[in-house]
Amino acid sequence: MRSLAENASAELVIRNSRFLAEAVIVTSQEDARAALRSRKEHHADASHVVHAFAVGARGEILGCSDDGEPAGTAGRPVLEVLKGSGITNCLITVTRWFGGTKLGTGGLVKAYTEAAKAVLAAVVAVPLVSTRQFSCTVPYDVYEPLRRKMSELRVELDREEFTTGVYLSGRVPADGADALRTAVSDLTRGVSVVALQEENLTAQKA
Repeated sequence: MRSLAENASAELVIRNSRFLAEAVIVTSQEDARAALRSRKEHHADASHVVHAFAVGARGEILGCSDDGEPAGTAGRPVLEVLKGSGITNCLITVTRWFGGTKLGTGGLVKAYTEAAKAVLAAVVAVPLVSTRQFSCTVPYDVYEPLRRKMSELRVELDREEFTTGVYLSGRVPADGADALRTAVSDLTRGVSVVALQEENLTAQKA
């Protein structure tokens, strides 16, 4: 599975109706609902804000809504495009401003399908990788060699604090967690230890 490196948007005009498709990074159903509320508030003048989402390691948690369009003509087509993309942790909203010409059920399915495909064509998708959150505090004299080792292990640092020692926290690829633990122990002669959390799937940086 893949996820988004960043949010994206695409716009289509079909028989005078404007369709704005937006792809948003989400990590849970709650995230998806919050992002959907934000889109509806931002596009309060729109006729419909259709959505579909997929979250989870395998994109197994799914949801969609037609938001007032005829049943099965909007949310489901968007969801099918999303499912077929192999992308997870993603919410797609398609906001429609009615242009005065009815599209019919077949026309709506085609329009929402095209809008979803257009926004997914605009995204940068990156692989999901298994990582572990970590933290440790080390003496100043091992900071530079440890940072070099972290670079080799593709560690992503979230935080550095320089006080009586150097506090470091971030994410390490799961297959490099033991090597990080060993490096910290060896460099500090067993004085410092690495606290590791459970594995989690995160988007690999583009």
